[in-house]
Amino acid sequence: MPRTFAVPALVLLAIAAAAFAVSLSTGTVAIDPASVLRALVAPGDETQRTIVRELRLPRAIAAFATGGCLALAGALLQVLLRNALADPYVLGVSGGAAAGALTMMLLGAFGWLVSAGAFGGAFASTVLVFGLARGSGPWSPMRLLLTGVVIAAGWGAVVALILSLAPEAQLRGMLFWLIGDLSAPPVAWSTLAVLGLALLAALPFARDLNALARGEAIAAALGVDVARLPWLLFALSALLTAVAVTTAGAIGFVGLIVPHAVRLAIGNDQRVLLPAATLAGGALLLIADTIARQIAAPAQLPAGVVTALVGVPVFIYLLRRTAAP
Repeated sequence: MPRTFAVPALVLLAIAAAAFAVSLSTGTVAIDPASVLRALVAPGDETQRTIVRELRLPRAIAAFATGGCLALAGALLQVLLRNALADPYVLGVSGGAAAGALTMMLLGAFGWLVSAGAFGGAFASTVLVFGLARGSGPWSPMRLLLTGVVIAAGWGAVVALILSLAPEAQLRGMLFWLIGDLSAPPVAWSTLAVLGLALLAALPFARDLNALARGEAIAAALGVDVARLPWLLFALSALLTAVAVTTAGAIGFVGLIVPHAVRLAIGNDQRVLLPAATLAGGALLLIADTIARQIAAPAQLPAGVVTALVGVPVFIYLLRRTAAP
């Protein structure tokens, strides 16, 4: 890991730690940081232990892991498509996950069955995009992008059909899931494990990604396997997006704005960018979820509402900055 990553890493780790502390401390029942620490590591007040360990900690871990998954997927896709404004959902993975989850909800399923439906839909969408983009000839970033956009539009139509058929009693839960809801994360620790393994799998290829970002011809001249590396990026991005959507629903803008903002701040060296984007994405969604829990307390807003409200102006700013001479 380059020495230049030391300072950004310390800053991002401090931000993430502060975000965890605030998330675990705030809520309907306020708990001071010292009591939070005692509840995590030592016997104490049973009520506080239950609130911190069983309610807030899994949600905080799920928020951090989901944000990290989306940001890492975005960083990989922006290299794959050589487009600084690419988004993890551009390949239609989230649309497939949404269609799968809402289908299970429409059938009356709940809990892990909804998560299984989401992952199944994401996997089906990945296979579909992968197969259509490859076709009978070589794929290109533009062909993959266009295929993803078309498949995403098709899934959008399926989602609209499901919502139109759903009874009113189920609509609220469906809409919360579509916007991005962390109120009952099903697999917080599993999501964090997938994030860690995906980052470990991507980092050994960071130098190759630096070459690929300059174009396939240059990468091939430098000895990069340009036939296989894109498939690795595609598979990792699809897996990360599917796991994120399965955990928290369709949360937008994290995978779009975080890698791009980190790139503008610390440069485009993938050895630094990938772990930095992962930390920044996790911290951002954790902060957004904390705000969503507090802004209309005791009611809880979906975290996706906050990321959208923040993401739109930030995206416009980054777009204008990118387009500036």
